[in-house]
Amino acid sequence: MPSTPIDPRLSDMEVRDFFEIGWIARRGLFDTVEVRRVRDCFDELERLAEGLDATGPCRGSHFVLGDRHGQRVIKRVVWAGGSQPYLLDIGADPRLTIPAARLLGSTDMDQLLSQAHFKRPGDGVIFGWHQDIQHRDKGPGTWVDVNGRGSFVQTLLVIDEMSPDSGPLMFIPGSGRWGRVDFGDHDYDNPGHAPHRPPQFRDEDAVTISAAPGDVLFFGPYTAHASFENRSDHYRRVLINGYAYPGANHRVYPGDGAGRRLHAT
Repeated sequence: MPSTPIDPRLSDMEVRDFFEIGWIARRGLFDTVEVRRVRDCFDELERLAEGLDATGPCRGSHFVLGDRHGQRVIKRVVWAGGSQPYLLDIGADPRLTIPAARLLGSTDMDQLLSQAHFKRPGDGVIFGWHQDIQHRDKGPGTWVDVNGRGSFVQTLLVIDEMSPDSGPLMFIPGSGRWGRVDFGDHDYDNPGHAPHRPPQFRDEDAVTISAAPGDVLFFGPYTAHASFENRSDHYRRVLINGYAYPGANHRVYPGDGAGRRLHAT
C-alpha cells in the first residue's frame, strides 16, 4: 500500500465526471514498489509469450500474438492474472473495487478482465477508435445492461510513463453519453475492414492522456477511446481490469478463474 493511504471512495464530482465526460484519473493510486511488482509479472508474461508458437492458452492465461515484419508481437494477454496471481491481487484491491462499486451501484461485481497490454517500442500495436461495449456485447443473449448505466467499469493501471509519443490513451469527451454507436472493425491488422466513424465523432475533440506509473484511469463501456503506435524508445505497458454488474455478462471469458465474483469492502 502507498505510504500515505489514499481514500478509495470517489467524490460526487468524480462520479459526475465519469458519467458526463466519460473517464476519471486517480493519480499515484499505486506506489513504486507495487508498480515494480506488476512490471515483474509483465516480464514473466513476456518471457512466456516468447516461448509460444501461436495465439493460445498458457498457464491459465490466453496470449494473443501477432507478427510485424518477422518480429513477434504481443497484442495482449487475456486474464493475465491466471498465470500471475499478484495481478489478481491488484484486480481485487479496494482502490479499484470500491470506486467500481460506486460507479456500478453494486458492492458485488464480476471481474471479466485482467488484461496485460505491452506496446513495445516500434511493435506497431494499435487499438483504433472504439467503445468497450463492442467487446462485451457480442450479440443476442451475451450482455444485458442491468443497471441502465452501462453495467461495466474498466480500469487501466499505468505501468510505464504514458507520453504523447508512446501510444497513449485518447478519449472523446462526452462520448459516454452516446450509447452504443457503430465504429466498425478497429483491428488495424485486418486490411479487409476499414474503420467507421459515427456522425458524432470528430478527431479534433480527442483528448490525449499523459500519465505516470501508478496512475489509474476509470472509464465506461460507451466512452470512445483509442491508442496508436508506440514511437518512443520505452515500453508503454498497462494493466486493464474490468468489472461488470452481476447478471450483465452471459459469456465465458478465457482464462482460469475469469469472471470471478468480487465484493467491495
